[in-house]
Amino acid sequence: MLRSMYSGISGMKNFQTKLDVIGNNIANVNTYGFKKGRVTFKDAISQSISGASGPVQGGRGGTNPTQVGLGSTLATIDTVDTQSSMQTTGRTLDLAIDGDGYFTVKDGAGNIFYTRAGNFYLDEDGSLVTGDGFYVQQLKGNTLENIKIDSNVYASFSINSAGKIIAINKDNTQPNLEVDIALTKFNNASGLTKVGGNMFQKSENSGDPQNGIAGTDGFGSVNAGYLEMSNVDLSEEFTEMIVAQRGFQANTRIITTSDEILQELINLKR
Repeated sequence: MLRSMYSGISGMKNFQTKLDVIGNNIANVNTYGFKKGRVTFKDAISQSISGASGPVQGGRGGTNPTQVGLGSTLATIDTVDTQSSMQTTGRTLDLAIDGDGYFTVKDGAGNIFYTRAGNFYLDEDGSLVTGDGFYVQQLKGNTLENIKIDSNVYASFSINSAGKIIAINKDNTQPNLEVDIALTKFNNASGLTKVGGNMFQKSENSGDPQNGIAGTDGFGSVNAGYLEMSNVDLSEEFTEMIVAQRGFQANTRIITTSDEILQELINLKR
């Protein structure tokens, strides 16, 4: 009975974690480029009452092991890295990736981050930045570089499906500016570490970053005037919430039932 009580406690803790992840998913249902989380469980260790035995020639047959499980534990909290639908904005600097890859950005200290949220802006210096002021990177040879579109030099610019920014000189002289927005992909994108602010960073299990441009070597295309929406499905999240709530309630019943049995044992001595 004490074993069943602690099994119930482990189940309650796990379903609480599941509710935490569901709550975060729902809170980010309208966050551009957000990738939802998913919780999986596994059984904990089992206490062996007796081991297995093989059959004996001329005697009895084999027997299976006798074990009592001691509850459940958290297996994984996955990042579900699936493509989401796109929202039309009509804004030139709103970019959405259709397919694999992440936009690559740097902070002022040179730290590299990756994001699927493509709501970008031009700062006072003409640098292409995120809402938090991180510099969007271009692929120029083998070194990543900041993107700068100086309004004093260029009259207009556009972005095509290959993620190329084409800026036209004010005096119509050549060459015009052509910049390839850098995309980065990973062997295991689900292994990236979430660091907040719609940003990811490389982890030990994500694989090394592979830099490229849209439309080449398996990189996705870039759609200007669109933003990728969150891949959270509210109907799925609410269903999972019901499952988690009922699972939590069922585990509380294990504890209360075990307590009632212990109370009956105590009442044997009156």
